[in-house]
Amino acid sequence: MSAKKHQPFVPENMKMTEFTLRAVLIGIVLTLILGAANAYLGLRAGITIAATYPAAVIGMAALRLFKGSVLEENICRTAGSIGESVAAGAIFTLPAFVIAGAWPTFGSAEAYWKSTALMLVGSIVGVLFVSLVRRVMVEDPELPFPESVAASEIHKAGQRGAQAVKFLLYNIGIGGFTYLLGKFNLFALDHQVSGIAMGSLGQSRVRLGAGDAGPATATGGFTSFSAPEVSPAYLGVGFIIGPRLAALQFSGGVLAWAVLVPLLVYFLGPSLAPQFTTDGVTNWDGMAASLWRFIVRPVAVGGMLVGAAYTLFKMRKSLTAGLGRAFAELREPEQNLENLSRTERYMSSKIILGLIAVMFVLMIGLYYYFANNLGAALVAATVMIVVGFFFATVSGSLVGVIGSSNNPISGLTLSTLIIAALLMVSLGFTGPQGVAVVLGVAAVVCVSSAVAGELLQDFKVGYILGGTPRTIQIVELLSVTIACLIMYFPLWLLNEGDIRQGGQGFGGKALPAPQAGLMAMLAQGIVGGEMAWPLVLTGMFMGVVMIMLQVKSPMLFSVGMYLPFGTTFAIFCGGLIRWIADLMSKRQGFNDAQRARVENAGILTASGLIAGEALVGLIWSGLQFLPPGSIPDFGNHSYAIGMLVILGLAILMIKLPLSNAGSPDEPAPPTAIM
Repeated sequence: MSAKKHQPFVPENMKMTEFTLRAVLIGIVLTLILGAANAYLGLRAGITIAATYPAAVIGMAALRLFKGSVLEENICRTAGSIGESVAAGAIFTLPAFVIAGAWPTFGSAEAYWKSTALMLVGSIVGVLFVSLVRRVMVEDPELPFPESVAASEIHKAGQRGAQAVKFLLYNIGIGGFTYLLGKFNLFALDHQVSGIAMGSLGQSRVRLGAGDAGPATATGGFTSFSAPEVSPAYLGVGFIIGPRLAALQFSGGVLAWAVLVPLLVYFLGPSLAPQFTTDGVTNWDGMAASLWRFIVRPVAVGGMLVGAAYTLFKMRKSLTAGLGRAFAELREPEQNLENLSRTERYMSSKIILGLIAVMFVLMIGLYYYFANNLGAALVAATVMIVVGFFFATVSGSLVGVIGSSNNPISGLTLSTLIIAALLMVSLGFTGPQGVAVVLGVAAVVCVSSAVAGELLQDFKVGYILGGTPRTIQIVELLSVTIACLIMYFPLWLLNEGDIRQGGQGFGGKALPAPQAGLMAMLAQGIVGGEMAWPLVLTGMFMGVVMIMLQVKSPMLFSVGMYLPFGTTFAIFCGGLIRWIADLMSKRQGFNDAQRARVENAGILTASGLIAGEALVGLIWSGLQFLPPGSIPDFGNHSYAIGMLVILGLAILMIKLPLSNAGSPDEPAPPTAIM
């Protein structure tokens, strides 16, 4: 135990305004906006961005108009950032119900209340679970909480709020306007590149195993490629994750489209050609797309499974320590809140445990509705409580080490889904009902884990600044409740808007929802017996090979195989832009303080571009409900102009941060690395 007591930024004996209506209202508006933006980004790219920093800088700027205190700003950021976690849990699982066929449609009143119930139960139990382990984890000196420290430093350096907000709002406008012009067909947002010819197989004989496949007679074939999409959001994502991770994800797309699909076309083209031939013309593009969807994607699923398991294995010490701290906290005697200082006042453990019991009963009722069987409902609710508490603790522990941006929520959810699926099969539940129950358990655990990690991060920021933990808990419960009541609508809008444009909705090209697609495939495969196990096993062995090759993130590589090529290509371009910006920063001889300012400005620029496209993407989906002909259409489908737009965005993302380097004599700002 340390002999020196922690000294918060705002001393314990100092009275300061904290829990105000204006802070909560601004925070709730931010949580809805940032949550909807992350829902859009997650469905399209399978990636979400941390909302802590945008919520911090925007909240500071808004409250400055009212001369708000630093603790008010903390409450506003706390309320404003939690929507991202609700959105992450929602987009990773809710579309899976539609993709798997467990729900016939997402556009109904029944889908709304079921989605809301799952999100609400998951969010509330996430807050309650992490509240049981909050103190030992927040005060653990071995948990660095990198993002919490950065967020608290942003609050401390509040005089920089106006500059940070300028970068955000300026680039929100640019990102949204650019994307909207593309949707108005002023230029093409994407482009299909002519395929690479595979050549004539002629009379070649291909030996497969010990047998001779005989002569092949196909006249040719190719794999098709997509140029990078003109997407401010994808470029921003690549910029934030950096060149190394962007290249790793892109390499998965290259393996899928430049290696696996061409080989499949070469070997399977002769037998598949009749199915894709009309009036003597073979649709090789369609064949390549089908081979990718039905063969390569299941391989990617196997790789994602191994990647998730490997991530959990690497975190095994943190997992064990987190669980140990949880049980140790439960054994501690409860203290009288009246005798505690402001910074040590939490909600009573008795209240928390009582609320958990209430949520358990509600979960039984919810799962009974899904399964129409009390035994299955009890098993599902028990699995959720046990596994949910374990993974909420794990999630909090991981956030303390690597931050919420890198928290492997999807990996934790996959583990839960497999456990629940195997239990449902052992109970004899198959078909849509069994799939629905399994996905229901996964959805609650996913939202719970995401919210738990974010709340623990907020607890740590409050601990550093001197906030009241009980106030943070109350604000989180209020914010997640409102976010859950609203979050269905951006998901519905995106899905329905894509369908009205002729798309597939969830699982289609515009909204691939890779994590949800994986959940659906696993649930159907285990419970419904529809898993393409040979392909999945192939992907699992591929994942093992990547681990042996010491690939940094097999999960990210496999996600790159799963996503459309144009998406991963655009993200890779964003990573290249970040590399060029970093290189120019070094060559200009900036000192550490200047490089920190450049990095912060770059992150905020990229975040603004992401938020701008996401918000306009939601508006665009809403415009699809207007009568035909109401939306402007310039009729220009030139991708050459689109390439110029990408170049312009690249110049912006490089020059704007570099121009913010400032004087070498200025002190270094807080680092907001995501």
